[in-house]
Amino acid sequence: MSADPFVDADLGVTGIAELATPVGRSAACGPDQGSLRVVRDAALACRDGRIVFAGEEREYRARVRVVPGGRELDAHGRTVLPGFVDAHTHLPFAGWREGEFAERLRGATYSEIAARGGGILSTVRATRAESLEGLRAKVRARLDDLAALGTTTVEAKSGYGLELEAELRQLEALREAAAGHPVDVVPTFLGAHTVPAERRADREGYLREVAGPMLAEVARRGLAEYADAFVDAHAFSVEEARRVLRAAREAGLAVRVHADQLADDGGAALAAELGAASADHLEFASDAGLAAMARSGTCGVLLPGASLFLMMQRRPPGRRLIAAGVPVVVATDFNPGTCPCESMSVAVQFACLTAGLAVDEAITAATLNAAASLGRAAVTGSLEPGKRADFVIHDFPNRYHLVYRFGMPRVWKVFARGREVGAP
Repeated sequence: MSADPFVDADLGVTGIAELATPVGRSAACGPDQGSLRVVRDAALACRDGRIVFAGEEREYRARVRVVPGGRELDAHGRTVLPGFVDAHTHLPFAGWREGEFAERLRGATYSEIAARGGGILSTVRATRAESLEGLRAKVRARLDDLAALGTTTVEAKSGYGLELEAELRQLEALREAAAGHPVDVVPTFLGAHTVPAERRADREGYLREVAGPMLAEVARRGLAEYADAFVDAHAFSVEEARRVLRAAREAGLAVRVHADQLADDGGAALAAELGAASADHLEFASDAGLAAMARSGTCGVLLPGASLFLMMQRRPPGRRLIAAGVPVVVATDFNPGTCPCESMSVAVQFACLTAGLAVDEAITAATLNAAASLGRAAVTGSLEPGKRADFVIHDFPNRYHLVYRFGMPRVWKVFARGREVGAP
């Protein structure tokens, strides 16, 4: 008896003008970063939250069988891309900083604002004052916004507590808000964001606390997959960050690094030395630092919205990363002070217009490479059979319109795990 030639599906999407996706289960770099599988007149099929077919519609018609009770959706000439993977956000916070933004427009610098107790410390005060229930509600609402904008996986950092209970409260809020939500949340502990105001006279004591009791309790409760540290003149030195991140690895967490955003502080080289999953920002990273990242396989996360919002003269080093062979990721850096923007579509647009990425490179950076930087590339980030059915139907005829018509996301429908987000 011959095997059944059909593929059963509980969801089929037809009438796709263009389906575009990176391919693989690891990050792409160099010339490969711009290599997408592009299918015109395409269809996509899913079963039990997994992709079972992605290809030409004529082949779909010959091979795919939608099971009784299943759904077939006509995309009416729209474009399908993988769901966005936002690999750098600061979701669990309270309070906004629009006043600081107005100050920067009048000429104040980020460093000047931080030196007088603004910046991160302003958000720390507001977040410490917020209850677990309040933080959870804020995170849940932000996850809803991300999903509506096409993000199906998001990394989210603490770092606005800067003392044990407040850091744990941020991470608990993430866990509780993520429960049952269609967006997959990857939590990161960022106790080494900056030294809190009340510990400025006891910097060493605070470092010992972050690398000791804080990390131990976060790991014991299973509240984070990663630990991060901000290497910067106003935050932590390379040696201080090394201490914290080595302790994080010993506690069982993988590591990430805020690196070389405002000066070449050696963050990229540190990330490579530690085998970090990513080094993020990188506007001032040295050639040697980028070469070390390429050797270690550390992803470089571009945050073009932050550099634009801070009105920095230095542009994100997209072409330098590609030339160095570093896998490039694009993320929003959503936070209340330096990039209050949740939209990955906008981040992709800025990555092309300010960081020099080609459209196909930016799509890979916002999907497969971002998933790889979060340890999720075997699960999501591309439209291939066996992967989770995380995809977005965009209301334009081909992928170039994602950047060409910049300034406004044109998301028609979003699917996470094969289910339409927001559908009743």
